[in-house]
Amino acid sequence: MSPGRLLVLLLAALSSESTANPPEDTGQKFILVFPENIAYYHPTASQNKVLITALYPDTKVTIKQHSFDTSDSTLEAGKSWEFDLDARMELKKFNPTKKLLLITSTKNITVVAISLRNDSLQTALVTPFEKLGKEYLIPPTPTIPGTTDQVSLAVTERNPFHLLIVSGDQGATVTVEGAETQEVSLEPSTTAKMWVQEGAQLRTVTADQPVAVLFGHPCALRHGCTCGLLYSPLPAARAAKLRFFIPPALAEDAAEETFLLLSEKGSTKIKAFNPDSPEVEVTGTAALYRPGLLLPLIPEADFASCFAVSPVSGVPGVPGVPGPKSFAVIVVHRDFTDGVRKGNLALDSPEWQKLKGTEFMSTSVELAQTDTVIWHTSSRMAVYLAGTMGEALFGNPAAIISSSPDFRGCALTPEVVEIGAVVSGWRESLKYCRDKNLELISMSNALVWPHIYKKIIQAKDEDVQEVWIGMRRSSQTGEWYWLNNDAVNNTKWEEGEPGTVHDGQCAIMSLKSDEDFGWRDEDCCKAAHPVCYSSPVLLSL
Repeated sequence: MSPGRLLVLLLAALSSESTANPPEDTGQKFILVFPENIAYYHPTASQNKVLITALYPDTKVTIKQHSFDTSDSTLEAGKSWEFDLDARMELKKFNPTKKLLLITSTKNITVVAISLRNDSLQTALVTPFEKLGKEYLIPPTPTIPGTTDQVSLAVTERNPFHLLIVSGDQGATVTVEGAETQEVSLEPSTTAKMWVQEGAQLRTVTADQPVAVLFGHPCALRHGCTCGLLYSPLPAARAAKLRFFIPPALAEDAAEETFLLLSEKGSTKIKAFNPDSPEVEVTGTAALYRPGLLLPLIPEADFASCFAVSPVSGVPGVPGVPGPKSFAVIVVHRDFTDGVRKGNLALDSPEWQKLKGTEFMSTSVELAQTDTVIWHTSSRMAVYLAGTMGEALFGNPAAIISSSPDFRGCALTPEVVEIGAVVSGWRESLKYCRDKNLELISMSNALVWPHIYKKIIQAKDEDVQEVWIGMRRSSQTGEWYWLNNDAVNNTKWEEGEPGTVHDGQCAIMSLKSDEDFGWRDEDCCKAAHPVCYSSPVLLSL
């Protein structure tokens, strides 16, 4: 690829960062429920758990199980806690109930819910409480022979699909719109169940307060005469037209049984999966269904740069059934496949598959128990956390930690490179940046210069020709120093620069060329824009 082409793509990725805002799946409060799991029609005990991943050191996590029990633990950055729930937390026949699980933490975490019965394993990404929505689009019910064609309210495994609606601290008034619109008032921290029957044509859930909405079935037929829990949290409704890409790894071995469940305001559609056309556009949401799996797809607008991928572990073996094997499924632009990292390492000889008719590629990567993060050095991508339990596939969108690419790692707090709006002297520029909780940029590390230059190109106006940087002479020794106290080992002085101690005392950088960015000494009272900066906070790997 030519350098010019690469620069254009990098700038496009950086520009999308400022216009799009992928919803990060980290937070400090999570509220969730565990649907009834009646896989296999017999009283094998269900196992419900949560997988919690900490992003910062000394993160205290508290788990309150309704009125049954409260537990806590302190986690270090990048460490996970797989917590087994009290068996009574699983929802049985109810309506409504306050049997909710509340997870709180002192610093941001990610949460995945896990439900297991025999070899029926379901995982679901849990949305932080503060990022829940007030409107959700109900997907169409997938056609499942032996389940949806034998609906009966009298037989639990033949029940219709249902919605679980979970209110927060303030309660909520919820309207489920369709041919037979229904309304329910929920008290604070309460779950209600609602049937999704074909005749009702339910399309939209709206609430006056944020709620969580789950869609699923307690025992959807898979193969033969076996059934398993099938459910997924719904994403909040979106008004924009979105592109979704279907990775082959999520449909292989079951392409003829794989369908896309498309939801738009007031309408739904079920579309058969076509490996020759792995892209779909919809003004709403899209989910993938195959026997045993109901998976919300990640729209291109929500592609991000860093994802939590702690694999499922601690699941006791089922006689004759191999334990769970976890892997990550990745979708990324074909020009940026080399930038994917698992932990601190590049992928080991990945087998990339082209998504036909698109500019994207996909691969799957096995996960070891020590793996926690997949990130990209310069672009955005989609990542799914998936796996197999016996012959069954499970999975969920991987939790987004960060949407800001950084070549150094997973950026918990993104780097800031900002050209100040005020034109003034060096001293005034220093104060301007510090008033914004930033610093006049120090550029001691030559390896970072190309990265900083791209950020500056993106931020600058055409009329900005030069900018102050955080270097000046010492008034005592005449030696140059950086504001961040780094050693002055790498410099980019223009020819003949810097002058003597009697010349300019402050360093200014030229922006006249998008490739040069040379430095010179200058009178500190000269009027110029500053480059304000803050370094990223990276997840410790």
